[in-house]
Amino acid sequence: MRKTLAILALAAATPLIAQGAQIPGQQDASRVTAGSYATDPGHTLIGWRVSHFGFNDYFGIFGDATGTLEIDPANPSAAKVDITIPVSKVTTASSGLTDHLLRAGKDGGKPDFFGPSPADARFVSTSVAATGNTAKITGNLTLNGVTKPVVLDTEFSGAGANPFNKKETVGFHATTTIKRSEFGVAYGLPMISDDVELDISVAFEKK
Repeated sequence: MRKTLAILALAAATPLIAQGAQIPGQQDASRVTAGSYATDPGHTLIGWRVSHFGFNDYFGIFGDATGTLEIDPANPSAAKVDITIPVSKVTTASSGLTDHLLRAGKDGGKPDFFGPSPADARFVSTSVAATGNTAKITGNLTLNGVTKPVVLDTEFSGAGANPFNKKETVGFHATTTIKRSEFGVAYGLPMISDDVELDISVAFEKK
């Protein structure tokens, strides 16, 4: 039975293996076509990191982000990005930490972090300064009911056709650091760092 399953798995993978050494996505801007794109929520992740007591770091992920990208490779600095992030779906490796992030405030008070029914976060670009395969994307981040300007250091990571659904896809990586206290999340300061490092990986599919 196990041998049969292994053969079936290999057969399913064969069409991809047969493509040879070239993977579907390449860091080649000529593969990007102008138009409107939507996120691939299953492959769009926003990782976050904070220092815990100065000893080591907590990690977590926001997934299932939705949104749009308007882009013309002939004028990348005119691109527009609008991303919505469901804070309620935050994930960590610790069930206790995840529970704390979404826990209601004690005796009806303010939650330590997001609370049980947090509003979605949203990033809307206001300007893009593109140079080659990199760009600084400035925009407004709304989190926990507070809106602040944020700059994303962004790199174009690849474009091509998704081998499964055949959709034109473009991908980007981005990083930035925000201060959580500016968004009304001040629990545990300074033992838990105010600085939150964000590591973003996003895939967009052409509509």
